[in-house]
Amino acid sequence: MSDIDLKAYFARVGYAGAPDPTLETLQVLHWLHPAAITFENLDPLMKRPVRLHLDALMTKLVAQRRGGYCYEHNTLFTAVLRSLGYCVVTLAARVQWGAPKGVVRPRSHMLLRVELPHGSYIADVGFGLLTLTAPLQLRSDLEQPTPHGLHRLVCVGDEFQLQVRLTDNWAPIYQFSLQEQLPVDWEVQNWFTSTHPDSTFTNSLMAARPVDDLRYALLNDRLSIHRPDGTVERRIARSVPELALFLHRFFDISPPSASDKLLRRFTKEEAERG
Repeated sequence: MSDIDLKAYFARVGYAGAPDPTLETLQVLHWLHPAAITFENLDPLMKRPVRLHLDALMTKLVAQRRGGYCYEHNTLFTAVLRSLGYCVVTLAARVQWGAPKGVVRPRSHMLLRVELPHGSYIADVGFGLLTLTAPLQLRSDLEQPTPHGLHRLVCVGDEFQLQVRLTDNWAPIYQFSLQEQLPVDWEVQNWFTSTHPDSTFTNSLMAARPVDDLRYALLNDRLSIHRPDGTVERRIARSVPELALFLHRFFDISPPSASDKLLRRFTKEEAERG
């Protein structure tokens, strides 16, 4: 792995603090990263390779000001944290958010375990709509506030389940073990996720970004703006220019060149015309 350009990364996310491996630094970076670098899957949809080596991630997510999905976000965040002196390992999770009852999904999501002098923390800057905006203590049954909601970890056998507090109940997000994953494990998962014809990431346009106290989410042509009081504002893009405007205005990304054909697949206008 090449050395990371921390100066360029800090400029990208807007970090101006000391580069010390403390809990406070981790908390600030965990807040800044997902707000600055959008979760999105344009490359898999365009059948472009998703590369996880550091040079490619720095070019795409930092220099080109694009976004990416969990492997890209959390691989880059791992490199940043390790360069600062943190001890970090990657973990794998089964996504449970939105899964039908009884359906068991593969361990396809990447998250991080960060060791600090006073304990272990979970970090995850790449889970789309429900991306954490603060690290969580790796402790069961402890309700932990974040800038975007209340979370907790509960033990399920020898694993942990991450849950989010909804209006009147706790809902599972994903379940993970503490077994360390290696880069070769993520290469396999990344290839499957970005190329398989049945993968969600090769069939649906997705983008997500937390900004201030709001969460923006895009699914195909539908934009959702989630507010702290639980209300959701919804909009529909009915043309390619409007969908491109959504991506630029709410997610701070400009679609790659030759993406008009892709965006046309997901607009109401095109569907009605067809």
